[in-house]
This record gives sequence, C-alpha cells and structure tokens, in this order.
Amino acid sequence: MDKSLITAKPARRRILLVDDDVVTLDLLSHLIQHDGYITERAASGEEALERIALQEPDLALLDVVLPGMSGLELAKRLQAETTVPFMFLSCRDDLALVREATEYGALGYLVKPFTREQMIPAIEAALASAEEIRQLRRTEFNLTAALAAGRETSMAVGLLMAKFQTDRNTAFEVLRDFARSNRRRLNEVAQNLLAAEETLNALKPMMTKARIR
Repeated sequence: MDKSLITAKPARRRILLVDDDVVTLDLLSHLIQHDGYITERAASGEEALERIALQEPDLALLDVVLPGMSGLELAKRLQAETTVPFMFLSCRDDLALVREATEYGALGYLVKPFTREQMIPAIEAALASAEEIRQLRRTEFNLTAALAAGRETSMAVGLLMAKFQTDRNTAFEVLRDFARSNRRRLNEVAQNLLAAEETLNALKPMMTKARIR
C-alpha cells in the first residue's frame, strides 16, 4: 500500500482539569473523554503548574475555588508565564465573577452542575478561540521580525553609503550580492555589519587614549 495515501489521524487534544472535588473530576473526565479528548487532573493550582511545566495542555478548566492558590490566582500565573488557554468552572452564576474571569483572559465560564450538551460546545469554542489567538500572535511575531529585519538592512545600507560615499541602490545591491555569494540571509549580514560598526565605535576612545600615551 502507498504510504502517501494513508491520512494521519489528528492529534487528540489534551485538557487539564483543575478541581479539588474528586466527584467533579470524575464527571468532567467522563464527559470529555467520551468525545475523544485526553484528560489530566490536578487538585490544586500548585499541582496544575507542576503538570503544565512538564507539558502544556491544549486547554485548562479551572475551578474558581481551590485550596491554597485560587483559580483566579492560577489564571494570573497561566497568563503571565505560559501560553495555556483556560476556562473557569464555578458553582455560582455571578455576573461580577464572570467579568473578573474575562479580565483574567478566560475563554469561557461554566456553572456547575453542567451537562455534556453544555460542556463540549464550550470546550470546542474555547479551543477555536485559542487557535485564533495563537495565529494572531504568530502573525504579530512574524510582522515584528520582518519590520526589525527591514530596519537593520536599511541601517546597514546607510552605513555603507556613508563609508564608501555611494548611493542607496548601489549600497543595497552590494549588501545583497555579498549575502548571496556567502549563502547568508540579508538581515544576518546587516546585523553583523552593524555589530562590527558598534565594536569599532566602542574601540575608538580606547585607541585615542593609547595614542596619547
């Protein structure tokens, strides 16, 4: 059989359940695993962070009330230290709490007791939102990197223009041809050129002092 014809199965999503109530964890695991998700458990915020340090899940479901570190405190840590998207679970339908959860970056809020009909669509929506956020972050990173590379190349061209009293097009073509002939990226050559100029500028005062002596 042609292996190229075999379609790879999509990776199963991992959900971290954070709740100190064993009954709730059992129910959540049963509901979620029924739809093909892999579940992991944590009975506290501290345990959740330990598990996340080993491997980040695709989504975390956080109980608001936890022993020690609260769910809201855990959410702060997740937002500041990880890329893990999360939802909140609570036994209270409290508008103020919902707003606070949203401010912490929650992608959803479920009130206990919940059913499969409530749980699965909410999880799927949260995962979709998390993927959109990741795409936006990747786009933002790529744009930032491209702009930075453009600035570095422009500065390197300006440096060549000043050093060799030439026009911008000639300086750019020389920089580009040098990069191609050495099989290096244009912005990498530009970075090295700028770094060399900074080093020379830093050495100038030392050279001056040495001459005075």
